Parts: sequence; C-alpha cells; structure tokens
Amino acid sequence: MRSSVPSRPTTHRRLARTVLGGTAIALVATVSACATTAPAGSRATDGSGADAAAGGKVIQVVAAENFWGSIAAQLGGSHVHVTSIITNPDTDPHSYEPTAADARTVTTAQYAIVNGIGYDAWADKLLATNPGSGRTELKVGDLVGIQPGGNPHRWYSPTDVHQVIEQITADYKKIDPADAAWFDQQKQTFETQTLARYNQLISDIRAKYAGTPIGASESIVTPLAEGLGLKMATPETFLDAMSEGTDPTAADKALIDQQIRTKQIKVYVYNSQNSTPDVVAQVKLAKSEGIPVATVTETLAPAGDTFQQWQTTELQGIEQALHQATGK
Repeated sequence: MRSSVPSRPTTHRRLARTVLGGTAIALVATVSACATTAPAGSRATDGSGADAAAGGKVIQVVAAENFWGSIAAQLGGSHVHVTSIITNPDTDPHSYEPTAADARTVTTAQYAIVNGIGYDAWADKLLATNPGSGRTELKVGDLVGIQPGGNPHRWYSPTDVHQVIEQITADYKKIDPADAAWFDQQKQTFETQTLARYNQLISDIRAKYAGTPIGASESIVTPLAEGLGLKMATPETFLDAMSEGTDPTAADKALIDQQIRTKQIKVYVYNSQNSTPDVVAQVKLAKSEGIPVATVTETLAPAGDTFQQWQTTELQGIEQALHQATGK
C-alpha cells in the first residue's frame, strides 16, 4: 500500500471548514468539551433491542477517536464502557490538546485504542504518563504494519478495519476470558449482520467500478480508493500537502485542473471537513464540468452516528457518483 503521508510531523495540520461558494465558518478549536463519551447509538445489542449479556465484568475502554470507539463499543456491548476522546467533528485529531480529564480517563482505562502513525501523537504521550499499569493497548498502525510516514487514515481501509475488529475481540477475551464465547458471538454478529450493508457496498463498487479513475482532495481518500479498487489520479504530492495543511504546488493544482477539464477523472471525492480555497475551487470546477462530486469526513459526522452508519452513507454517495459518471 503506498504511503500517502510524508514523515514530517503532523501536529501543525490545518483543518479549515468552509461552505462551498461561501466563507470559512469555523476553525478547529481544541477545547475540553471535545472529550466526551462514545457516540450515541454505538452500544451493541443482542438483536432484540436490549443490551446483550447484562451484568458481569465491565471493561473500561478509551479510544483516541470515535470511529474506533464506535467499533469497540459495539464489539463489547454491555461488557464494556467506552470513552472516545475525539468526538467533535470540528476537532482536528492531529493537533488536539488533551485535557486533564482525558489524562484521568486514560489512567483508569483497562484498554486503550489509538490510531498511531503520527495521527494522534498526543495519545501516545497520555499513555506514556502511566506506564506499567497493566493496561492493554492497541495501536492500529502497528497492528496493520503501517510505519510512521505512511498513510494514517486506516479506518478508511476495509481490510484494516476487519483486522482491528479481530484484534479488539482478541484483546477483550484476554482481559475478560470468562466471557470469551460472548465476545466471539458479538464479533460474529457485528461482521455478518451489523456491517452487512457496509461490506456489500464495498463488494458492489469493486465489482462494478474497479479501475475507474477518480480525483480527491487529500490522502484520507487513498485507503478507501484502494479498498474499492478505484484508480487515484490526483498527484500524491497534492494529497499529502492538503492532509498536512501545507501549500500545494502550482504545478499540482494546474495538473488537477487539467484532469478535471479533460475528464481524466470520473468522480471527485473531497473531505468536507478540510475544504480549503484550493479544494473549494476544484469542487466548483468539477461541478461546472459535469463531474460528480462525493464527500467524506475525517471523523463521525454527525457525531452520533455509528461507524457503519457513517461509512455506509459515504459509500452510497460514492456509488451514486460513479453511477452518474459512468452510467453503470
């Protein structure tokens, strides 16, 4: 898998929010209000609408970001209590400043999930403040074999998501072996039923649109494009610059404009949580040239969605854009 994020530090990344055709409405604020519990609706159920397996041991879990927190909560159900630190869609996980409350949450957690790969270096610092606590830790980058400098957006890789599901379940069973069979059942239900639509959309898009060239606003789209079998035409240097909050080169911007005007891409996908003037201009040009535009976001949006609700909505948007572009 290609590396789409360079090895320079990610802590200065800018996350500008704009309304297309309008002005910026907000800049990221790193405030303590962003540290809240796991998103609503993320508790797993036994299929009857009630929490599964009431009582017994409850594992205290902390997730640096709510996309991993949502998965962890659903896999653990009533046997876990998950707190996600990054839950506000206006918060940039790269440059978040943790609070004293975050530190307390990490200190008391039995299980911690961080993305790694330089994406949430602040979380590593929190973990380092309380070493030797017996806490189980999952660093997603280490799990999936992506080194610092690689693309950190692993929640957009379907293959990596399933690896994380396997590892979280294995870790729950290690922490609470008495409920191992129950955690296995939770995983089975989550993968075959809860994620059924997510899995089906990925399979359908790959089968119908593999090899279709697309453009994108930043490297967050790259793991998803690879998972869907789509061909990323946007220069990697531009994708990296936008993800890092640095200025793209004039040559890259000119090339992308040419790709759009000459229809070298069929669809343009952009991160609506990082709509810089350059991205806004590209979206506007794509629409004027009749190229369908689809959107993704960096974290759960709305914040109360589950992982699968969020991803399914985005996948449906990409599928619709591909259908509109190709007629398939």
